[in-house]
Amino acid sequence: MSAGIDKAGMNALEHDHIFLGADHAVNERRIWLVIVLTAVMMVAEIAAGTVYGSMALVADGWHMSTHASALLISALAYLFARRQARNPRFTFGTGKLGDLAGFASAIILALIALLMAWESWLRLSNPVPIGFAQAIAVAVIGLAVNLISAWLLAGGGHAHGHHAHGHGHHHHGGHTHDHHARDHHAKPGDNNIRAAYLHVVADAMTSVLAIAALTLGSLYGWLWLDPVMGIVGGLVIANWSWSLLKSSGGVLLDVVPHGETLPAEIREAIETEEDRITDLHVWQVGPGHHAAIVAVVTATAREPAFYKGRLSALTELSHVTVEVTRAA
Repeated sequence: MSAGIDKAGMNALEHDHIFLGADHAVNERRIWLVIVLTAVMMVAEIAAGTVYGSMALVADGWHMSTHASALLISALAYLFARRQARNPRFTFGTGKLGDLAGFASAIILALIALLMAWESWLRLSNPVPIGFAQAIAVAVIGLAVNLISAWLLAGGGHAHGHHAHGHGHHHHGGHTHDHHARDHHAKPGDNNIRAAYLHVVADAMTSVLAIAALTLGSLYGWLWLDPVMGIVGGLVIANWSWSLLKSSGGVLLDVVPHGETLPAEIREAIETEEDRITDLHVWQVGPGHHAAIVAVVTATAREPAFYKGRLSALTELSHVTVEVTRAA
């Protein structure tokens, strides 16, 4: 450290690593509301089913408990990420906790899909009498709760933009890294709110399929249609689970997703006849936030801040490190 840098100068150079999504607080509140709604409905169904001897109500209540548990994972991830956002042990902040929660939720979704398909197969092999009126009533109530929950979560995966204070600092060894002040727009979205939304949508779709199957079954006596719809629903949910696993797992492993244009945009902004990028790393550190390490070889000696200025228009870059080497 240079002896000429006083305490005030150091304070000006210090910065945080808070890479939470622009809608982090809003999404957290939405999920807690949905958890309360789901939990109340779950308890009511289990209690009513026990009192009135309805296995359909009891079964649907316990089914909702699996989604409530998955939603709780999402809510706790938001809570922990917010409370630990300034913890220096998280080198690049806690922005990826949502993706970790999304990955866990995707596994739960896959298990739900597997159980749905398996139970439906057993019902198809060994048909049981169905109380159509009661089952349809349960499905309609469940659908209403899930539509309200989906409405609460709708739009939660898109960042609306916020302003952050930018900080930059230089090192004598030809390096600089910077936190740009700009609006952030999340191309990949927030995998945590997406996971919560998929859970309620999966439950809503299950209710819709059940209502259709039960209605047709009551009219035409097609008992086989109910388990067939269960298998179809399980396959659809499994497909959603796989998509969520890929997107959240990719973020956790720092994979550049297909169609991501940021690396090419960085090269376009930096490279000229005199300047060439020899090493480039780009990864997501939170919803709408990316970090980049850029190694530049140049024929003309320039400060790293010069290249940092070239990247200032790239709104998704929140943490940039530039290394400059003079060509031999």
